[in-house]
Amino acid sequence: MSYKSKFESEEVEHLFDAVLKLETKEECYRLFEDLCTIKEIQSLSQRFQVALMLDEGRTYSEIEKLTGASTATISRINKCLVYGADGYKLILEKMRK
Repeated sequence: MSYKSKFESEEVEHLFDAVLKLETKEECYRLFEDLCTIKEIQSLSQRFQVALMLDEGRTYSEIEKLTGASTATISRINKCLVYGADGYKLILEKMRK
């Protein structure tokens, strides 16, 4: 692994190895339903929706209205898009293909 994460650990490696084994959306639903609370899954999906909308050039007020995300959350995600580890950029690029 060439990228060094701030939270890299053996336990996180095991989790990511497990996620990379998933092959279908049904498998994702099953694992994440067992692994996370409904609120955690909703929060993760909301953050990803915000990232998609920021990438589309939508305004904070439009995103807040459409997703219910706070401006603090939107700002944090925007900061990740600009200064983060490029995780959002990586997956958004892959999804565009």
